[in-house]
Amino acid sequence: MFNVKALLIISLSILLMLGTTATAINIKHTAGAWPWGNQSEPYPWLEYLKSLPHPTGVTLTIITRHENTIIMKAKEAFLNSPIAKELGITNIVAVFAGPEQWETYIKQALDAGRPIDVAWGGGPTLFNYIDEKGYIEPLDNTTHPEFDAVLYEMQKIPERVAGAPTYKVGDDGYVHWIGAAISSFGFTVNHDVINNYNVPVPKKWMDLTDPVYAKYLPDTPLTGIADPTKSTSNTRMYEIILQAYGWDEGWKVLTLMAANAKIYDSSSGVRDAVIRGDIAAGITIDFYGYTAMHQNPACEYIIPEGESIVNADPIAILKDTRYPVQAAAFVAWVLSEYGGQQVWLDPDINRLPINPRVFNTDIGQQRQDLKQAFETATTSGVIEFNETLSGLTERAMQFYFKATLVNAHDDLQNVWSAIAQAYLNGQITKEQFDYLIDQLTKPFEFTDPLTGEKTTFTLDYAIKINDQLLKGSIYQALMSEWEDGARNRYLQTYNLLQQILSGSPIPTTTTTTTTTTTTTTATTTATTTTTTATTTTTTTPPAPTTPPTITTTTPSGPGGLSTSLMITIVIIVIAVIVAIYYLIRK
Repeated sequence: MFNVKALLIISLSILLMLGTTATAINIKHTAGAWPWGNQSEPYPWLEYLKSLPHPTGVTLTIITRHENTIIMKAKEAFLNSPIAKELGITNIVAVFAGPEQWETYIKQALDAGRPIDVAWGGGPTLFNYIDEKGYIEPLDNTTHPEFDAVLYEMQKIPERVAGAPTYKVGDDGYVHWIGAAISSFGFTVNHDVINNYNVPVPKKWMDLTDPVYAKYLPDTPLTGIADPTKSTSNTRMYEIILQAYGWDEGWKVLTLMAANAKIYDSSSGVRDAVIRGDIAAGITIDFYGYTAMHQNPACEYIIPEGESIVNADPIAILKDTRYPVQAAAFVAWVLSEYGGQQVWLDPDINRLPINPRVFNTDIGQQRQDLKQAFETATTSGVIEFNETLSGLTERAMQFYFKATLVNAHDDLQNVWSAIAQAYLNGQITKEQFDYLIDQLTKPFEFTDPLTGEKTTFTLDYAIKINDQLLKGSIYQALMSEWEDGARNRYLQTYNLLQQILSGSPIPTTTTTTTTTTTTTTATTTATTTTTTATTTTTTTPPAPTTPPTITTTTPSGPGGLSTSLMITIVIIVIAVIVAIYYLIRK
């Protein structure tokens, strides 16, 4: 009879040949198999790291998108911890940089021989970008045994939250970044202001386009958003809207959201305006909402059900750090429920930790509100979000938004307020209102500086121009074209409003537009594009009823393998086992 053990060995060999995940993803060591043996919490790996060669008197440099409050509180807690004291870490220096500056700062530090040690906070898209550029150090514990400390803490983290991975495995099979916190995206409302102005509480992104919020424009905006070139969290929310509603309808939603809103220079500015009662609602990342609720009981954070995402906010060790032991120790501390995970629970921060064990600590027991928020966020309905697609269009989206909705905001808001108030006052019909909205928000033509031909800002064009915007001449040409085109469109719409108010009928012809569908997988930058001509009528953007077809991603299983690939591997293994069984019987 064929040995069962031999069958298992053959099966395992097949899995190793077919799988794309190398042995370094073996983060779940068996009990006692870690290099430090059975040392107890907290920080069982500390004595082991002390035994490895390392310098003392070390200053760690961290590039970050976190606010100064987070960095200062984390720095104080870490430098007072036994980890910093026993590993000779005397200081932490933070480099606060916008996402467009990260590559430059990291490269300049490398070229100067003073490499940045750790990247912390900024979202998956930013970390995936610097990873593609080769700036992240894979957690290869065969060449860097100190990385075992990070992998040990990582095993406490769920592999996915609300369907999103909590860490990235590269093509080399090693972990490249790990989520240090989780984030959801929605809006924070101030119920006192809502009641004072008698406006509805928004529940969906679409609700923020309601003309009822335009009642007091342009003098008193009741909603708030932030300039995407100055806020990674608002950028992510705009990307969510474009994927939740589809590219064309998504831009209609974004345009009307901006028309209703005051646009702030930072996401924290939106949060603070809601807390103060300057506005009734503002789009915010979750921990800003929880901070608002903590500071003002009239505030409430709302996740748009079925129209948002929950993702991990990463931390990573950067290439060529001079202090790999200390960098690994810091990252492991950030992930530990006895270390950096407790920083998120500070009442001045209020972030959702990624390690749920922190709620079992003494400090965690005192934050049952955040525990409930954690459970709500990780079980909420979300969209399938395509990280690759967001990366392919992010820069183009940010600058098109900046030119058309921020730079031209005065014209947009004045025209929108005139349309909305004419409708609310009964001066125009619903049909006329819908027609004017369509005219206000539909794509306009501009000259492509690459070809000299007329085009519109389609999804295809955003992908095409995304990297070209790094060139100053292309950037300047497009920003001018986009702002001028937007202002002309808004002025044309205002003139149409005046014609309607004077008794002219609205045109009865339909408008032919081009709808573009792009399918992009989460593991490749290749795109397949199908263009079809469709006839559209002028209506307000409908709320999404099905997941968007242009933004599908392949769900991945543990270790980064796609579910379909895992199923295929299992089927092949079973087939091999059955074949061997029958061969033996013969």
